[in-house]
Amino acid sequence: MRGGEAIIESLKNMGVKTIFGYPGGQTIPFYDMLYDADIDHILVRHEQAASHAADGFARASGEVGVCLATSGPGATNLVTGIGTAFMDSSPIVAITGQVPTHLIGNDAFQEADIIGITMPIVKHSFQPKDPDLIPSMIKTSFEIASTGRPGPVLIDVPKEVQEGELTRFDDTLIDTPGYNPTVKGNLRQVKKACDLIKEAKKPMILAGAGVIISNACCELKQLAKTINAPVMTSLLGKGAFDETDDLALGMLGMHGRKVSNDYINESDLLIAIGIRFSDRTTGRLDSFAPDTKIIHIDIDPAEIGKNVDVDLPIVGDARNVLSSLNKVLNDYHPSKEVNDWTDMIKAKKLELLPRVTYDDVPLKPQRVIKEISEVLTPESILTTDVGQNQMWAAHFYNTQKPRKFISSGGLGTMGFGFPSAIGAKVACPDNPVVSINGDGGFLMVCQELATVREYDIPVIAVVLENRTLGMVYQWQSLLYDKRHSQTLLGNSPDFVKLAESFGVNAQRVTKPGETKEALTKAIKDNEPILIDVVIDSEEALPMLPPGAGINEMIGEYKLERDVI
Repeated sequence: MRGGEAIIESLKNMGVKTIFGYPGGQTIPFYDMLYDADIDHILVRHEQAASHAADGFARASGEVGVCLATSGPGATNLVTGIGTAFMDSSPIVAITGQVPTHLIGNDAFQEADIIGITMPIVKHSFQPKDPDLIPSMIKTSFEIASTGRPGPVLIDVPKEVQEGELTRFDDTLIDTPGYNPTVKGNLRQVKKACDLIKEAKKPMILAGAGVIISNACCELKQLAKTINAPVMTSLLGKGAFDETDDLALGMLGMHGRKVSNDYINESDLLIAIGIRFSDRTTGRLDSFAPDTKIIHIDIDPAEIGKNVDVDLPIVGDARNVLSSLNKVLNDYHPSKEVNDWTDMIKAKKLELLPRVTYDDVPLKPQRVIKEISEVLTPESILTTDVGQNQMWAAHFYNTQKPRKFISSGGLGTMGFGFPSAIGAKVACPDNPVVSINGDGGFLMVCQELATVREYDIPVIAVVLENRTLGMVYQWQSLLYDKRHSQTLLGNSPDFVKLAESFGVNAQRVTKPGETKEALTKAIKDNEPILIDVVIDSEEALPMLPPGAGINEMIGEYKLERDVI
């Protein structure tokens, strides 16, 4: 067995059925061995799409996604996707080719120190100098990527190591001193949390992606129902709690729901679970829940107290901690004060529902998201790009189940939406997958239309066309006196013709009702399609400007109750 064959065999042993990649000079040996292998490979049209597709695969399935690129520019083209996965705690293994060992450090053709470049954005890196090390390194990479707080791991394989013969196939896990994630929460801390909950009169819950990653959604629901506490989420926490539930308040933060932003500072206890309190969630820190006691549950101790001071930290896996907490709270019954608080919040939620009913032309994005919501089922997967399209989806689309809303949160990567949808569809072929994109972000990865066509991956790409770099355009309108510097995209391309040039069917939508019709047909036809939706370029979401407090939103927050 040669090194490249050992990579393939090791990936199969880890349950990998599909990898996303792009060949090059230093991976030719591996690709030659892949030619006869019984593992699927999807040839993307740009390496960045490989990393995003692996990321989308991981987020949709909960399994480790795998991407592959050659050395030098191939490897560096993975960097943005690796950084995206790192910021959002998504488990991927990125395998790169490298120049032969004796050339490393000589500035050889297509040589790049990809281990040095990615060091701040991976959990760990490996570079086997001996083919015998490959099985152990791959098994250990999967272990590191998927345990504790998940994240990317890089394996950089020199060319001659791919070609070299193994003397034995040994996939014993490599000892990783210092890596021992705390999984079970301290029971004393759990009991203290129980005491704080029993004392609280205005509890609220803030759920992040950690709830989804740890498969703790049922435990979260049990806690919320037991203590009768309203539930908010971060952007990446969407789906951790059914957003159609009476207790669900929606997203908190810069573009959050008004009821969440307005009332979090009135709570006397905030239970934060699997969340890192990013600036986009909290607003200005000194105005975030200043008089509220905070319980913070997270598997990563580095996140506790990093941004927000907490009263009670609990380090551990969200599912384990919540299970313990629910047992301790088994005999708890919320007081009249708690019930009155929650009833008031429920009433405010209905009163402050954002407006989605419009008949305007050009289309309002709220109306578009409403029509998408009417077509998709709870099992459908929605991915987004980054910018206004992302926030419209996050704000107006109610996600009911985990791993059904996929978006780039921490890094905010334009170009993420479409290739991540490819990965999600490969992971979940029976689920409809819709990708919502802005025209700017889609143009960064539009070459992947060739990928969905050649592999017949029935992803539905919805492009919200407003001919601007929408989020920057909005900031320039609200904060820079409408000085729209370099945010107008002009009139090219014609997205319908662009898709058709790749052999992908496309349809343009301009009127109310047409989005729903087009999406319904696309799901029924089950083939790749682009839906070009022309929207109002001047429509903006209310937002927290930089430096503002959580309840200091600017811009008009339009309410559904005001529809005549």
